Amino acid sequence: MGQTTLITNGLLVDGTGAPGYLADVLIEGDHIIAIGHNLDGDVVIDARGRVVAPGFIDIHTHYDAQVFWDPALTPSCYHGVTTVVAGNCGFTIAPTRPADRELIARTMEKVEDMDPATLNEGIAREFESFPEYLQTVERYGSLLNFAAYIGHTALRIYAMGTEAVGRAATSDEIKTMALLVTQAMEAGAAGFATSFAITHRGADGQPIPSRWAAFEEIEALCKAVGDSGRGVIGVNGGMNLSLADCYELQPKVGAPMTYTALLTTSEGHHLKSLDVHLAGIAKGADVWPQVSCRPLAFSMTLVEPFTLNTSPVFAELMPLSLEERRAAYASQDWRDRVRVGWQNRQGLVPRWDSYEIMEASASPDLVGQRLTDIASKSGSDPFDLLLELALCEPDLQLRVKAMLANDDADGVAILLNAKGCTLGLSDAGAHIGQLCDAVLPTDLLGTWVREKKVLTLENAVHKLTQVQAELFGFTDRGVLRVGAIADIVVFDAATVAPGPVRRVADFPAGGERLTADQPTGMHHLFVNGVEVQRDGQLVQSALDSLPGRRVSPSKR
Repeated sequence: MGQTTLITNGLLVDGTGAPGYLADVLIEGDHIIAIGHNLDGDVVIDARGRVVAPGFIDIHTHYDAQVFWDPALTPSCYHGVTTVVAGNCGFTIAPTRPADRELIARTMEKVEDMDPATLNEGIAREFESFPEYLQTVERYGSLLNFAAYIGHTALRIYAMGTEAVGRAATSDEIKTMALLVTQAMEAGAAGFATSFAITHRGADGQPIPSRWAAFEEIEALCKAVGDSGRGVIGVNGGMNLSLADCYELQPKVGAPMTYTALLTTSEGHHLKSLDVHLAGIAKGADVWPQVSCRPLAFSMTLVEPFTLNTSPVFAELMPLSLEERRAAYASQDWRDRVRVGWQNRQGLVPRWDSYEIMEASASPDLVGQRLTDIASKSGSDPFDLLLELALCEPDLQLRVKAMLANDDADGVAILLNAKGCTLGLSDAGAHIGQLCDAVLPTDLLGTWVREKKVLTLENAVHKLTQVQAELFGFTDRGVLRVGAIADIVVFDAATVAPGPVRRVADFPAGGERLTADQPTGMHHLFVNGVEVQRDGQLVQSALDSLPGRRVSPSKR
């Protein structure tokens, strides 16, 4: 018998949704070998007054590249997460030919706010195919368990080159892509992911490659996942494939689908979407919309105004120089074109009352104020005022916070309790200078369980663990029981909270990001039986050994 670790006196919330109870948990190697009372262990951790639960599973991350230079996958490792799924929205770095690496990097810059210099310096360029990518990740290792989709945008570029943007794929190209999905599934991919989101535009300001796919292509690639008998299809929806379409497509292709995302809107569209979902699952469709407890708000500069780029007129500026962008902002004709587009519902119409000034070196007294309040005092139009403030800044570096969705607390409560929905959209690893929603688990437990009492502790843990594990087929994870893998988090339900968000420059090539590495109430984290975090500090021996594993879906 090897060395054992005993977690004693804790409130065991096992992930199934059952009521918590006091019990000891005994770990040997990477498994739980006993649950009970008065157990003995070589190393003893007293969890008195704390919750002992399965490690959380984050199914919507973008750690595809970061895993190479930050194997701890910060800040997720501080928030109780033991398993991540990368490759969401179809933004993967494989399959990629060497000649297309720069295009992939610039696409990631525009849609996920990743610095191409960071990507070029930080990624281990030892792969081309997706199976080779998975092997490289496994060889380098990670602190947390790691799974990844194969992504639609990379697939299209690999099969179609520069013509991935601008046209539908031929039947031969579709067959090539479907074969690559099949090979990825055989190698252990989590599934296939794609995006048709209006917010996703590439390096040239055009819709990303996946947004050009015809339905025949979408169906063929999804069917390749279904035919493999394992894995999940991740869809970020839009015109090509709406939420309603998913309930028609899923039974045809055979694999479960998860949809990004069902969020509250100021117009109440989420209630109509929820009706569509409930009607679809009542007919037997295996579709899981992702819901979130986090408001979807972006911190963005007027150099890369992510949410405004949904306007085709704004998107024209994406490949242009800073001076050309400045000239457009100063042009009344250009501003009028933008307004006409919004009147015709081209792009997301801004909610100006949600805009807040975050950084303005030329007008520091405005920081913290809402744009509409400033406009009201000065008698200005909010759009004109926004651009004028930007033009006063060196290099247009006015930073604003803009709310996109999910800020209706009553609506969020409805969605968190909705049948057949799952937690997602943390976007950990993406939009790194714009938001930090990797804190989703600690926010859920602190705000929505303890403070708002929208969910019970047991139900919240169930949603963070077993629901995710069963959706993806991650065997022996997501629950605490004898024989299960020892992915375990110990936290204080009375104090757990996300902690502060701060901006740091700790990525390769001096890349900046927002991070939240100081949550409260998170005391222990075990990955495959190895303690990786204790009282907010990563364990050096775990950083040396990197106990995380590449996980794959089991057969359905």
